Order: sequence, then structure tokens, then C-alpha cells
Amino acid sequence: MSGYVHVYTGNGKGKTTAALGLALRAAGAGWKVFFAQFAKGMHSSEMAALERFGDRITIRQYGRDSFIRQEPQAEDVESACCGLTECAEAIASGKYPLVVLDEANIAVLLQLLTVDDLMTLIDSRPTGVELVLTGRGAHPLVLERADLVTEMREVKHYYRQGVMARTGIEQ
Repeated sequence: MSGYVHVYTGNGKGKTTAALGLALRAAGAGWKVFFAQFAKGMHSSEMAALERFGDRITIRQYGRDSFIRQEPQAEDVESACCGLTECAEAIASGKYPLVVLDEANIAVLLQLLTVDDLMTLIDSRPTGVELVLTGRGAHPLVLERADLVTEMREVKHYYRQGVMARTGIEQ
């Protein structure tokens, strides 16, 4: 089986949700999934749901327990680099037919990782490993290398009326 590179990007809601849906489908088909979240460290409903899959879905977070709202700190960069190393090991292991790098595009935008880091990871994956990269602002080189690109476009969002993230829907 050939593995492909998916990119879910854009300013609209649903990038992580799409990756979670794919992880759920893969786990249901008997696959093992490695689900890595960059620039996120807070516990969420999605993490609680994935934890119920036991060893079928391995979850790792490479971020602090809050979003980065200012310049990234050295610990943010260190965490992302550690995450990239673990993702490379998961990809090379042959254990995970699906590897998700949630918010990898944001990690590049925040300069936690370089686009070269992502390109090396993409190019290193063995045949048969499906790789998903999510996050706003995907780099043009990543888009070019991907086999599937979906752009979520915000048309209307209740956040604009002051509705904050809600447990079970956005977090």
C-alpha cells in the first residue's frame, strides 16, 4: 500500500477535527496511529477520547499547557524539536501506518521548527506510511510536496460574536 501526505490548512475551523476523524477511521480498521500535537499541551476532550483507544492510538503533546501568544520561549522550541525526533522515530519504526503532526504548520510559522525539518520528515517516510500535517499557514514547499491538500476556509464563525471555545465542540 502506498502512503500519502495530507495537509489540512486554512483559517477555517476543522483541521484538527479532520485529522482526528482520519485517526478514528484508521484505528477502526485495525491500524496503529501516532498522533502528535505541536504547540499544544493542554488536556482536551479530543485527547480524552483518543486515550480510550489504548495502544491503538499513541498520543503525544509537544507544547506547554497554553497557546503561545507571544514570542516562543526556548522551552517551546526544545519541546517541538523533541517532538519532531519522536515523530521521525514513529515514522521509521514501521509500527504506525498513520502518523499525524497536528499544528505542524503552526510550529513552522512560530519558528519552533523549520520548513526544512518538515521536508526532511516527509522525505524520510517509508512507503506505506500515511502522514498528515495540520495547521494554518502551510508553507508553499509543504503544499507542493503533499499529495492531498484541503484548505478550511472560514465563511462565518460564532467566535466573531464573542463565543469562546466550548468543551466538546472546540476543545
